[in-house]
Amino acid sequence: MKSFSRVVVVGLGYIGLPTAAILASRGIKVSGVDVNEATVDAVNAGRVPFVEPALGDFVEKAVADGMLSASTETPAGEAYIIAVPTPFNADKSANLDYIKAAAGNVAPLLQGDELLILESTSPPGATEIMAEHIYSIRPDLRESNLLFAHCPERVLPGRVMEELVTNDRIVGGITREAAEAARDLYSVFCEGEMLLTDAKTAEMAKLVENSYRDVNIAFANELSVISSRLGINVWELIELANHHPRVNILQPGPGVGGHCIAVDPWFIVAAAPEESLLIRQARETNDAKPNWVIEQVRQAAAGLSRTPKIAALGLAFKANIDDLRESPALSIAAQLADEFPESSILAVEPHVSAMPKALAGKSNVTLEETDAALENADIVVLLVDHDQFKAVPATALAGKAIVDTRGLWR
Repeated sequence: MKSFSRVVVVGLGYIGLPTAAILASRGIKVSGVDVNEATVDAVNAGRVPFVEPALGDFVEKAVADGMLSASTETPAGEAYIIAVPTPFNADKSANLDYIKAAAGNVAPLLQGDELLILESTSPPGATEIMAEHIYSIRPDLRESNLLFAHCPERVLPGRVMEELVTNDRIVGGITREAAEAARDLYSVFCEGEMLLTDAKTAEMAKLVENSYRDVNIAFANELSVISSRLGINVWELIELANHHPRVNILQPGPGVGGHCIAVDPWFIVAAAPEESLLIRQARETNDAKPNWVIEQVRQAAAGLSRTPKIAALGLAFKANIDDLRESPALSIAAQLADEFPESSILAVEPHVSAMPKALAGKSNVTLEETDAALENADIVVLLVDHDQFKAVPATALAGKAIVDTRGLWR
């Protein structure tokens, strides 16, 4: 069994930092790398620069114990975990520039026997592309024993520190030796089953998991649009249908966000465009849902005799976190500002303290507390089912037009 004493984690975001912290808590010296100096400064001060329950205690202790440090420069290590963003290009294909940049910074440090793990969600073949990029910089290492693997994360924001430990882990290596070495590293903290495969299958597995969820969400979202047309309460409809022993319809919403479900299916579509018709349609259905929400607000505004003030409750992509990546709620708030330029858009996001960049240039948008927004709004658009919004009393909504995209107040 291969052991490691020094690990470098490149990318200290929502996945990289928890992985670094949990490794450090198990006695491995971890160096974190990030291009954002504010993130580096926060970690070195023992703080977490985003919302993730329980992570703060891990980071604070690991830094205090000298087991975790952060830098904008990449140091040498025995193993490298690459956990950088993989956005998509205009044509929805994967942009691997961040992966290549991280690999390019690692390449000069390699001696020839290190383990390099790509943890970023990636299209099939990305781990091999990363390996080839390193070999193009260091052709002298082609005959060495570099080990390349892909180990996709499978955790839920808000429960990352628990699920890193308890979830089963897919480990795919370009070679069997690489898969076994990656398994040995993740076994330091992972108590779930370690599932070994090749790198390309591991990459595809993560995409398939999120595409499966996307297709099922699209079914629920399409049901909500159909039900609205037919005058049916979709929440009651789904509740009734789910009493069937083999039916489990998900809940509809304003769209799909986050860096996984809203992005990963496009990687499959780009890899096999002629064969992924259902996956493409699901993505298009979910991407169209914000426009449907805007139409509901238009209809509500048409029934008012004055220019409405509109409260947009929630900007994150899911409940009780501060992650705004690919958030349909944030997109809807921005569209509302453009659609109703004479209206005041009262944006509410209890998990952020500063106006998001997507809204910062819009003069009719203000960031408000929940109570103030509800008091002043004519139209209330519930976009995220944060716990804080569940506690809103019916009296606070009296006399207002309600667009409830989450069924929270049904």
